[in-house]
Amino acid sequence: MICGSIFIELHVETSLVSPLMKTIVKQFKRILLQAILLLCITCVFAQVKQSQYLAVNKKKTTLVKAVKPVKGSAQLQEFSKILATANVTFTFPKGFREIQAVNNENFSFDYAMEIPGKEFEIWFQVKSLKQNWKSLERYHEQENPDSSYLQIAKAQATNFTGEQEKLVRAIPANVLARYRADAGKSYLLNLLDMPETKSYKYALLIMLQRNHTGTIMAVCFTNEKDPEFFRNIDRASNCLKFKPH
Repeated sequence: MICGSIFIELHVETSLVSPLMKTIVKQFKRILLQAILLLCITCVFAQVKQSQYLAVNKKKTTLVKAVKPVKGSAQLQEFSKILATANVTFTFPKGFREIQAVNNENFSFDYAMEIPGKEFEIWFQVKSLKQNWKSLERYHEQENPDSSYLQIAKAQATNFTGEQEKLVRAIPANVLARYRADAGKSYLLNLLDMPETKSYKYALLIMLQRNHTGTIMAVCFTNEKDPEFFRNIDRASNCLKFKPH
């Protein structure tokens, strides 16, 4: 409306003035028209920029709100407490899914996971030796706690296999170093047919021990002792380690 009024007034005045004034008024009208056009263009660009700014900030706000802290399961939280007592770190490996660990009078495990669709599971048991060492230093009546891992591993292997022969190997020093462990054994097992183990046929039991600190046991289950079994083990091979001194 303001622009329209200006043009009407200019038109009326133009009919009453000399040719020179007509020329001046015409030039003024042209300049005014350009100025108004520039002003409109500027307003449009400002509105576009403001819309883009609001859209970007709205998107950022939405993304921030969408990110929520992921809390572990009750089983993982309890496992984390056990890990802390034994100075062990745990990184959940890619491609795995948590499952409920078996914890009864025959098998006492703290955490378990599987690769979906692969017939492959791993059970973990972690124990601290700190309290055992305190008892030894106080009463001097029990055996060296650092050697207890041998009895624990052997007893657990027997629970899985009965009295069947077990292929036992000492873990090499270079492998122990990867986990900051001082000693370890591996047991290749032919399993008994039991509901607790879901009738898996074979397992590799790995036992690691660190002096004055704790033990880590990992039992890997499969139905086929093939290369894929050992590749699956390798996928989780770095998930548990003792912390540096």
